[in-house]
Amino acid sequence: MNILSIGGSDPSSGAGIQSDIRAASALGANCFSIVTAITAQNSSKFSYVQPASKKSVGAQIDSIFSDFDVHVITIGMVYNSKIIQKIYSKLKDKKIPIVLDPVIASTTGGVLLKRSALGALQKLVSISHIITPNLHEAEVLSGVKIRKHADLRKAAKILSDLGSKHVIITGHRFVKNKISDYVYGNGKSYSVSGKKIPGEHHGGGCNFAIALAYSLAKKHTIKNSVTFAKQFAYDAIRSSQRLGSGIKITTPMGDEITSELKAAINRFANLENISSLIPECQTNFVFAKENARSINDVVGVLGRIVKAGDDVVIAGDLGYGASRHVASAVLSMHNKFPQIRSALNLKFNEILIRKFAKSRSKILSYDRSQEPKATKLKENSSVSWGIKRAIANSTSPPDVIYHKGDFGKEPMIIVFGKNPIQVVSKVAKILGA
Repeated sequence: MNILSIGGSDPSSGAGIQSDIRAASALGANCFSIVTAITAQNSSKFSYVQPASKKSVGAQIDSIFSDFDVHVITIGMVYNSKIIQKIYSKLKDKKIPIVLDPVIASTTGGVLLKRSALGALQKLVSISHIITPNLHEAEVLSGVKIRKHADLRKAAKILSDLGSKHVIITGHRFVKNKISDYVYGNGKSYSVSGKKIPGEHHGGGCNFAIALAYSLAKKHTIKNSVTFAKQFAYDAIRSSQRLGSGIKITTPMGDEITSELKAAINRFANLENISSLIPECQTNFVFAKENARSINDVVGVLGRIVKAGDDVVIAGDLGYGASRHVASAVLSMHNKFPQIRSALNLKFNEILIRKFAKSRSKILSYDRSQEPKATKLKENSSVSWGIKRAIANSTSPPDVIYHKGDFGKEPMIIVFGKNPIQVVSKVAKILGA
């Protein structure tokens, strides 16, 4: 995947195009860059800015599009009206998703957008697929003082009316004990919430924008993309390092496989009544690399997703080679249907199977009582045997495979998908979420 980042240069790599390149690299994507301004800043202070000429910005954009395919664009620091006008003229006819992160001020105190350029910035809003201001930026751009939840919708609607299909106002705290992102689009709105990490950090907004762009380029829904981006930014903030004498600098971590699975697990854990679907042996959720050949190519929860009262808890970090049973199921499916790379297991019951059938899911099953003795005695072979048996005569991949158990073996449902987000969406659909 090729991401084009348009923004300012930050020599500390805490934000700007350097941060974008680091985040894209962590996600396994390539990141082209257009420099709109040179800044001098570190972890303590912002001391200098020199904008690029509009001719330079235009030439940089031409050089990228004349040679490369670009799948998604992010825009950060644009600084002045001349640069904005040039970017607008070059991108207005491109049929490529644009994520606009309208940075106005640096965490270290620098001015990243001249006040005289606020009007011109509306042109970029008009061609953006998504705009991602924080609370302060949303107030400045909309003219609305955001003091309560209703103000979020008012500000978002004003920004949406400028032309952006979706507006995400990041970092509000109107959900108790949470830091949340308010998402508005097509007249509908909701918040995606997460834990707040204490302290000040440099680069979280850039990490969020790149991860959001990455997920959108992979054709995920807005809601799933926001969830993914929030998790990615959270992990980067949690891994922040104090490299200098000032604030910590975010550190994008992991790879795209792990990040995508982690976001999906968090969404799964927050589904209403999901604890009732956790089996006695608990749940695992896995995601395989492309062309996976062994369980070492599959990421899963090193522990389990366990039931804790009416809630579920992720007991353990993510890692390759985890969950031999569900990983073996995915590998067996992936071997015949390469597009299938993710799965999770659920508690078996007939009502659930009927709900999957009602949702028009393709359902297959196998009988564990027919498993050969030699396979039963061979460690970690039963699941592979069952999946291969279920799909032996199938010409298309199933959504669900189940078995009704055997002596000492719990009945089980396994839900499959191309990626973790698709798997969770299938479960959410039958729960009405």
